[in-house]
Amino acid sequence: MNVLTKVKKDETPVGLSTLTVEHLTHAIRNSIDRDGMPEDEARTMAQHVMNFFGYSERIIDNVLEPEDRDAFYMLEDAGILTTEREETTLYDGREWRIHYWIFRKDRILNLLNGLAKSDSKLGDGSDVYDQMPNEIWSRE
Repeated sequence: MNVLTKVKKDETPVGLSTLTVEHLTHAIRNSIDRDGMPEDEARTMAQHVMNFFGYSERIIDNVLEPEDRDAFYMLEDAGILTTEREETTLYDGREWRIHYWIFRKDRILNLLNGLAKSDSKLGDGSDVYDQMPNEIWSRE
């Protein structure tokens, strides 16, 4: 399954004009943690998410059930999805907000190229601890 997205000419990351289930699977695996998510779980999640998007670059939040929204929030934390809000005025003068979910193709491309945690918002500092010798953790 391929998702063709409509993006502005200058927003299309080089090498990722069509987002596939395989792309999203690898991005999900690389974004979760250092060891990655098992391939079958990542593929299931990627297919589930792609079923919502179809051939669109964004979807309206109202189509999601709470369980689906939880998965979308997890992908937002990983930087794979982002949200957008549109406000419009109804005929009776009330303001109406519409929330959308959008693929972050630049982040997905980075994840596909192996730059998983390097550009995340919050660094966890785990690399510092991995470089310390095991003896430092023992008590005498």
